[in-house]
Amino acid sequence: MGAGHDTVAAELVRRAREHGDDALVVDVLALLPYGLGSALRHLYRGSVRHFPWAYAALYRLFLRPGTGRRPGGTPLARLAGGRLRELAESSGADVVVPVFHLGAQLTGHLRARGLLPVPSVVLVIDFAVHRQWLHPGNDHHLCLTEQAAREVRESTGGPAWTCGPVVAPEFFADAPDAPGAAGWRGLFDRLGPGRPAVVLSAGAWGVGSHLDVTVRLLADHGFLPVVLCGDNERLRRDLSGTPGVVALGWVTDMPGLLHAARALVDNAAGQTAVQALAAGLPVVGYRPIPGHGADGVRRMAALGVSDVAEDGSGLLGALRRLTAPGQVRRERIAAGRALFTDDAVARACALADAGRARR
Repeated sequence: MGAGHDTVAAELVRRAREHGDDALVVDVLALLPYGLGSALRHLYRGSVRHFPWAYAALYRLFLRPGTGRRPGGTPLARLAGGRLRELAESSGADVVVPVFHLGAQLTGHLRARGLLPVPSVVLVIDFAVHRQWLHPGNDHHLCLTEQAAREVRESTGGPAWTCGPVVAPEFFADAPDAPGAAGWRGLFDRLGPGRPAVVLSAGAWGVGSHLDVTVRLLADHGFLPVVLCGDNERLRRDLSGTPGVVALGWVTDMPGLLHAARALVDNAAGQTAVQALAAGLPVVGYRPIPGHGADGVRRMAALGVSDVAEDGSGLLGALRRLTAPGQVRRERIAAGRALFTDDAVARACALADAGRARR
């Protein structure tokens, strides 16, 4: 749906090729017939951006974890089954790795019926594992945390391992030496001298609740808000008129930007949040998007790798603690970086090799 899934897939491809293997990225929505994938993407984007209450209701109905009979994604996903099977056969794939929950429903359905001859290893990229990630037909699950892996094992009865978030190596560079960081620091010093730069992430689609209020609050209390508006040009124009605010469109140098900032205000617990953790940037969840965003933000905080601010004063307090040099900041950075435990590609390839050896 958003760019986070694409970013993870691209990094998996890079790692596979670095290891001497090859990889093919397939958008499961593009495999759906009759334009259903495009319609689904537009529906999700519109509901999250304009009618968040509608997405919250859909999340409760289809995705929310828990017991009880509720609708699943398999009937929709299975419409793409024929095309995925053809791709797996024509490409000579050794393993299929879904990084989106609808893909996990599809591969689980095919594997359970013996229609996909190679293993499916689901990479769950959410901190809070909702039920659409879970299909017992899949061979393995790789998760961000051991808690998530345990939940997957309990729900599916199948194996699940921890691999940590999948982030490009550029985000792990030491901050003073990160390419591009000096340029961003120079920009921040010119626009807000002496003000700690705080990045506000609104995702690829520029989705956020009361961002105008939040940036004014930060600017009025000594911070330099740097808003990632994604492809939402209207949001960028609106926020650009607010004094003391830096409103950015699509940013290609995310490693440099994150290394130059002092904290991230996050609303989705998605890929930007884990990139910030890799870069040594403290994360504060605030006004999360409904559904998986709110669940993920709270799960991150429960793990001790981020804070959650319930109101404006809480946000200011968290940012003052975490942007100031000292032990609190150092401990939070160390906790975030401790999540990165394993290489998802190496784990997926090892599982595929084991599956071939058993055949």
